[in-house]
Amino acid sequence: MPQKVRIALDAMGGDVGASVVIPGAAVSLKRHPDSEFLLYGDSKLIDAELAKHPALKAASRVIHTDVAISNDEKPSHALRRGRKTSSMWLAIDAVKRGEADVVVSAGNTGALMAMARLHLRTLPGIDRPAIAALWPTVRGDTVVLDLGASIGGDAHHLVSLAEMGSAMASVLFNIERPTVGLLNIGREEMKGHEEIREAAEQLRAMNLPQLNYVGFVESDDIGRGAVDVVVTEGYSGNIALKAAEGTARQMSEFLRNALTQNWLRRLGYLLARGAFQALRAKMDPNKSNGGMLLGLKGLVVKSHGGISAEGFAYAVDVGYEMVRCDLLTKITQMINSDGSALAQTAQEAVS
Repeated sequence: MPQKVRIALDAMGGDVGASVVIPGAAVSLKRHPDSEFLLYGDSKLIDAELAKHPALKAASRVIHTDVAISNDEKPSHALRRGRKTSSMWLAIDAVKRGEADVVVSAGNTGALMAMARLHLRTLPGIDRPAIAALWPTVRGDTVVLDLGASIGGDAHHLVSLAEMGSAMASVLFNIERPTVGLLNIGREEMKGHEEIREAAEQLRAMNLPQLNYVGFVESDDIGRGAVDVVVTEGYSGNIALKAAEGTARQMSEFLRNALTQNWLRRLGYLLARGAFQALRAKMDPNKSNGGMLLGLKGLVVKSHGGISAEGFAYAVDVGYEMVRCDLLTKITQMINSDGSALAQTAQEAVS
């Protein structure tokens, strides 16, 4: 493993760019002093922020570009306008050329996926990349994918997601054979689309040594931590994610209103303040920020665009940990180096 973890940052990505990216990187550097950074974007804006963080400035190199991808740009337009010139592309290019171990961006998700897929390419046997993230549950954390990288997917795609998600769970949770479930509208075998039922049949028949397929799971099973890995296509995964985030905000608002209605309830809040602070910390979306773009020949982390500096720091932490865990090698080993074994094994298992 490298002595330093080299992290390329799209300093212009997100709702406010460098004013969040730079202080976020500074927070992450305090937690991981063996990091060094390549910062891509407007050097004037970056240098102004770096002046506030001397330790980060000493561990960073700034590469100037005045081309930034906006949040509302279509991926096709972003590719035409920002290829080889934008802060997002140049940060990805650093991974491609081996100058960085991982890239982190809070920019346009569609543009990031399109640029990363075009420039880094997918691993052998992987049709499409996926966004995987840690989902806090009552039992700890669960890896959930795909959370919106692409819509739809056949059985082979879902099996590939199971493989990649299992690899991520294995290195993060130190589990030899993570449990995997397919997200469905019910646990019964006859429910769901044909692609989901076919993927379930393949996973059972293949009996892969690196994962333990346990069957279908429903949406409420995610929060219970029923399995280590939840697999779904991107449309359903993104809806589940946004619904969970919205519910968390709703419950926080309900709780706040209920506890401030009268002096007796406010007194009760003061007496139980420690418990409520622990609950708030558990539900803090900042701490679950940072989705891995799995299936690429390089490590890419996507941060929420409207996140705080502390939240962006967690995304940088994810990238750091994935480098130290050698996630890319683990995934490559699991899907087999020739890229055809996964599909071939699946076909043989059900034939």
